Amino acid sequence: MVGVGSMIVIVFVALLIFGPKKLPELGKAAGNTLREFKNATKGLADDDEDVKKDSSKQ
Repeated sequence: MVGVGSMIVIVFVALLIFGPKKLPELGKAAGNTLREFKNATKGLADDDEDVKKDSSKQ
């Protein structure tokens, strides 16, 4: 687990590296990436369920 102190250090280092103007863009890009990944994995799980349903009907 990441504690509050660790989160403060991570945010501080990110501010130093990327600057305050770039962080919202990076956060948005990370959010979009995670959303796409979640949708892709959900699609794979749905495909697996469809295959299981089809094979049980035979």
